[in-house]
Amino acid sequence: MTTISEKVSAKPTRTTRPVSTRVSQSVFDGSRLRVVLLVDVYDGAQQQFLEAYEQLCNQVAQVPGHVSDQLCQSIENPSQWLITSEWESAPPFLAWVNSEEHVEMVKPLHNCVRDTRSLRFHVVRETGGPSADAVRVLQAQPRMGDGVIRHALTFTVTPGSEAEVAKILADYASPEAKVDDSTRLCRTSLFMHGNRVVRAIEVRGDLMAALRHVARQPEVRAVEEAINPYLEQERDLDDQESARVFFTRAALPAVHHVTAEELAEGERHALYYPARPGCGMRLAELLAQQDEAAAEDPASPVLHSTVFQRDDVVVRLIEQRPGTPVDVTPAHALTALLDGDAVRMQLITDRRSPDA
Repeated sequence: MTTISEKVSAKPTRTTRPVSTRVSQSVFDGSRLRVVLLVDVYDGAQQQFLEAYEQLCNQVAQVPGHVSDQLCQSIENPSQWLITSEWESAPPFLAWVNSEEHVEMVKPLHNCVRDTRSLRFHVVRETGGPSADAVRVLQAQPRMGDGVIRHALTFTVTPGSEAEVAKILADYASPEAKVDDSTRLCRTSLFMHGNRVVRAIEVRGDLMAALRHVARQPEVRAVEEAINPYLEQERDLDDQESARVFFTRAALPAVHHVTAEELAEGERHALYYPARPGCGMRLAELLAQQDEAAAEDPASPVLHSTVFQRDDVVVRLIEQRPGTPVDVTPAHALTALLDGDAVRMQLITDRRSPDA
């Protein structure tokens, strides 16, 4: 009997760099990335969608790190489409998808698309390949997670409004934690430094379902409306396109998570690292490597660490042993990448679901 391992192509394969078994999430191991975009197209807009995609894919083909893509239409429902793309690794994809260039590039799709869902996967195993001598960089081993999806949003408010914004963001009722039978909000932590706001979210289940659930809650809607006059980037949450663009730009993805002690809980802190232009991804990678090493050190005060990064905004969210000092001094290798001092952000609110 032929096993799966025997069926895997014998073409040359290069695995990723060794990663600590304590790392449950990382975009920095160098392995190939497969992106899956599920698209629900408005009835009658299929040809318009196809034309918009053809224009988009010609532009995407010029993006560094892009390998290939496919467009597929459901054989059962012509409104359902699937776009898959392959990238040399996660960092070039994230740099593109989080850029202003991407925001402008996908605008032609919005008029014909009802809903989308994006999924990102590192390639662990594959059969066949594009060429006999291709070197395929695959994720070396499966990562063990804790079932929690981590994400963050960030935006800035007008200088001088920080105290009023902090008060608004601290004084609101928590939304319902249960989203549906498979999705639940676990924890929301909100921090500020200067006029920058960072909201870190932890979810079990479907992240997009949780974000949509939160956006519909009356308590959250009232808070979002209250801070609208203070935002540096204007938005209209009642306008679908305005809301989509705002939250696309506000997304601050988690790029690395490591756990030193699985069941330990500590004091939560957020550290903000302003990166020099073009250095955000490299800065986040070095922080990730630093936290991997610390996770193996029993004397380290850090119990958990998540690094979030978008463009030149890098935030490190840590759980630290209670009563231990927070060290914001960057390692020597980081100083050349920083555009100012690393700082500890002010905690505005930290809310946890009772049964998270």
